[in-house]
Amino acid sequence: MKKIVSTLIALMMVLVCFAGCSSTPAADSDSSAPAADSTAASEDAASGDAIKVGVLAPLTGSVAEYGVAVANGVKMYVEEFNAAGGINGKQIQLIEYDEEGDSAKAVTGYNSLVDQGVTAIIGDVTTAPTVAVVVESQADQMPMITASATADAVTVAEDGTVYENMFRSCFIDPFQGNKMASFASEKLGATTAAVLYNTGSDYSIGCAEAFQEQAAAVGMEIVAVESYADGATEFQSQLTNIAAKTPDVLFIPDYYSVIALVAQQANAAGVTATMLGSDGWDSVLDVVTDASLLEGSYYCSGYSTQDTSEAVQTFVSAYQEKYDASPNMFAAQGYDAAMIMCAALAKAEEQGLTAGTAEYMAAVIDALNATDMECVTGHVTYDEFNNPEKTAAIINITGGAAEFWGKY
Repeated sequence: MKKIVSTLIALMMVLVCFAGCSSTPAADSDSSAPAADSTAASEDAASGDAIKVGVLAPLTGSVAEYGVAVANGVKMYVEEFNAAGGINGKQIQLIEYDEEGDSAKAVTGYNSLVDQGVTAIIGDVTTAPTVAVVVESQADQMPMITASATADAVTVAEDGTVYENMFRSCFIDPFQGNKMASFASEKLGATTAAVLYNTGSDYSIGCAEAFQEQAAAVGMEIVAVESYADGATEFQSQLTNIAAKTPDVLFIPDYYSVIALVAQQANAAGVTATMLGSDGWDSVLDVVTDASLLEGSYYCSGYSTQDTSEAVQTFVSAYQEKYDASPNMFAAQGYDAAMIMCAALAKAEEQGLTAGTAEYMAAVIDALNATDMECVTGHVTYDEFNNPEKTAAIINITGGAAEFWGKY
């Protein structure tokens, strides 16, 4: 008898399990919904009182320095945002994915974040991985913002199509060339200029081309354009040619390790022009053999810790207290990216939409487009290509130190 009762009880338990595991099929999702299971994604994204946001960045590997700084800035802002009440009591839950600076792993990471139900993504950090995921994110209409990927291809396809879901908190490569040409003409009184750029770097090429275009627009004559291959260490020939033209300014858009070499050889070649650079110059004084070789130079940056504005100083103090380090440009832009995204998420929440749904993500994208706010790195609005329109920080190397000249 006991055996029969046990058997009946077991059968009843099985039936209960089947009833609990079955569910009514969800209605067909809108065709514009993300490629991943939109019903599951929306449930995950809105689970509990949390709104899931992905952070895609290289947290290990050769460019981890950039990724960690961006992630630190993002996490600090979100912690502050949540502490202030979040969005109508809902907290932002960050889900990080370390793509190690690899494009293929970035795509894998993107898909992993989508599968985990994020409703927006902050990332990626460097250009190549960001470009690798942008097409897929566009197809999914996933709201994204990068803190530091500067190439045109991040927001605009080769055929000129704008990736409407992709934004950034950093300025683009041509912006820097444009700014430095205008600065040289207006603030330094330069009438002639030379350009020395890296033919193997899209970053360097983009800055150099924009500088030349803007120089022509402001009436500054380009007297010499010289170039070198990526990885070059000898620039004597190019610099000798430039010195012979005696330009007022010399624009060299490349990274600090290259600039340290150029500065030493420029002095030997007899170059007397005021040297100008892009944000890749940041940290050049840490590697140059003699800081006096760069005396009087200027370069463009996203921000400066020496900016006395309340927004910058509040950020710097909080970051130093939290991480026991001075925040670099990547950290500031990561903080701004999180600020911009959280404001856009709040707009979607105000409409009573469900996180993770196609309607919700469309509302976030619309809100990103309408951004008009004061951030750490400047006041941000977006142009028709989803690039921020804001001022740049000009850094002047003087007395062996990189000093904040001002916003321009």
